Amino acid sequence: MRKLVMVGAGSMAEALISGITASGLVEKQNIWVTNRSDEARLEHLRKEYSVTVTYNLEELFKDADAVILAMKPKDAEAGIQGISSYLSGQTLLISVLAGLSIQTIETLAGKKLSIARAMPNTSAAIGKSATGLACNERVSLKQAEMAKKLFETVGLAAFVEETQLDAVTGLSGSGPAYIYYLVEAMEESAREIGLEGQLAKELIVQTLLGAAEMLTKSEKPSRQLRHEVTSPGGTTEAGIKVLEKHNVHKALVNCIKEATAQSRKMGKMLSSAIEPKRQTS
Repeated sequence: MRKLVMVGAGSMAEALISGITASGLVEKQNIWVTNRSDEARLEHLRKEYSVTVTYNLEELFKDADAVILAMKPKDAEAGIQGISSYLSGQTLLISVLAGLSIQTIETLAGKKLSIARAMPNTSAAIGKSATGLACNERVSLKQAEMAKKLFETVGLAAFVEETQLDAVTGLSGSGPAYIYYLVEAMEESAREIGLEGQLAKELIVQTLLGAAEMLTKSEKPSRQLRHEVTSPGGTTEAGIKVLEKHNVHKALVNCIKEATAQSRKMGKMLSSAIEPKRQTS
């Protein structure tokens, strides 16, 4: 890729910049970054990653192969309208804005564009994101592969239908928080059973890493792996019985369903707030 433009300079933008520069997929000076007005933030990114920063939009978008929209969703309307005249049909527009549909992005831009939506998670900051990608029909195979390679620099990337992005949001987009919630409970139990804080954290983290590695390397389904640990009359069975008594399995299923529904609801709210204004303007 000759030139990548990043519109927005927050934590997700920095995670992507870090992964892309480390991979060598795009030369550092060919990653161009801008934001609304935070010059100090741009200067930080320039010093840290040797990227190019500017507020000159004509210079910013000239010959860009791809543009990543990484501003806050509340700034999307003004942001997309402000750059629309600089976007061409040859440029791939990639949005990491939760809830903003491809149709809404096109409505804001006022033109037909090659658009991909990406839903990474916060683990992109350490190169361990799980990202869902969806493209419209104008995205070429070459552009789709380019988008996938960009997000593979910060973890796993897989294509889904746009209608499935809410499910991706509920499952893996919000997923790290569910794991942290579980760890909070494990840390509290460690204190109550008499394990010192740092030791408990090390044991918990290694347990999670080991289980994740087993799931990665084993061909056995998660249910079988669980049963193999759960000896009849043993300690694991005693613990699992408490989880079953409190219906934790169902609670987790409902948790992800509710997060998915909320993602869908937020997307509809964003679209309904933006599109009527465009139609009457």
